Amino acid sequence: MQTNFSLAQLADPDIAEANRILRSCVHCGFCTATCPTYVLLGDELDSPRGRIYLIKDMLEKQAPATPQVVKHIDRCLTCLSCMTTCPSGVHYQHLVDRARVHIEETDRRPLFDRLLRRMLAAVLPYPRRFRLAMLSGSLGRPLGRLLPGRLGAMMRLMPKSLPPPAPPGRRPSPGKSQVFPAEGRRKGRVALMAGCAQRVLAPAINEATVRLLTRHGIEVVAHDAVGCCGALVHHMGREADSHRQARANIDAWTAEVEGAGLDAIVINASGCGTTVKDYGFMFRMEEAMRDKAARVSSIARDISEYMDEIGMEMPVRVSGMTVAYHAACSLRHGQKITKQPKALLAQAGFRVVEPAEDHLCCGSAGTYNILQPAIAGRLLDRKVANLERTAPEVIATGNIGCMTQIAGGTAVPVVHTVELLDWSTGGPKPAALESGSPRPLRR
Repeated sequence: MQTNFSLAQLADPDIAEANRILRSCVHCGFCTATCPTYVLLGDELDSPRGRIYLIKDMLEKQAPATPQVVKHIDRCLTCLSCMTTCPSGVHYQHLVDRARVHIEETDRRPLFDRLLRRMLAAVLPYPRRFRLAMLSGSLGRPLGRLLPGRLGAMMRLMPKSLPPPAPPGRRPSPGKSQVFPAEGRRKGRVALMAGCAQRVLAPAINEATVRLLTRHGIEVVAHDAVGCCGALVHHMGREADSHRQARANIDAWTAEVEGAGLDAIVINASGCGTTVKDYGFMFRMEEAMRDKAARVSSIARDISEYMDEIGMEMPVRVSGMTVAYHAACSLRHGQKITKQPKALLAQAGFRVVEPAEDHLCCGSAGTYNILQPAIAGRLLDRKVANLERTAPEVIATGNIGCMTQIAGGTAVPVVHTVELLDWSTGGPKPAALESGSPRPLRR
């Protein structure tokens, strides 16, 4: 693609990177076939290729974002399916991130939009605030079907109840590291990213992760200073906020690396993993952070990726359950992790089935199901229909956002992949599985 940036514009490293990405696009249109919004809406401007043209025009002119640009960029899920499909290697992720920063800096949204986005940015990344908001919001859940648009979407996403927080012995104390010793001979040491929303909605995921790792001889450390990865605000164009959250994590993990040492940073929410693995790019121009950020990104691992690397024990119980595996976009497209979760589940004794159109997003996409509820709802219906056609006994995925979204559209239990791996190797049965007993493994 031909671009027309001035030399002065190209002196800005962000514009120079956008120019490089734009020039790698050859207009082939392969991306349109796998873009969820184009598949649903059939509008060229709601395809990656169409958005690339809008971004190019906006950045070249260095003009405030127009309502048309805002509309179509806001509709992008950042599922990154286009990057998997693109034969030219167009790094759409970094391009759309730059566009969102420009929109945030130049566009003045309607008052309700501004207030909603500020509220999400001020609440979701902070577990204590988020828990309080969930407890308060659950009272209005029955009104979800009556309220219009985004208000109704938020109410419908409120859980009927919240699980209790992890017990004190299983969560880090303020300002301190919590260390979970390995069982038997220690084979490695990792940091666990406890997350923000996940810590409130499903603390059992972290519990299962700790049990699985320590059972395999891995010492696990969790630090209270590690909070939100920054993805939630990053995808809203709030660059300063996302970088501030990322810096805190990088500094905490660097202290662990330079102290007792770390073999990996294990992440069990794939949306977070995609962002942490991008820290090196995010801080490439900051001399004080560049090397630390790159080192953190280099040792970040999804839990399925890490378990595949160290090798999982044979199961002590086999359920024989049929598991429909939902490939979270951030894992499949963002991190290119496709085989490991399915292979681990099969090794653990589950019958793994895959739905049709497994490349299409479920509609969660961080805050997308709140900010774009109509499109998210259509994607959810399509995803659930494809999953249910496989006749599963349980649905497994590697991202809390996908779990919450899909569980809202089906009666089939939805669990995290790590909960099933933990169960099969000696942990408790996932709470979402209401009935059925695993068959003991015959040795």
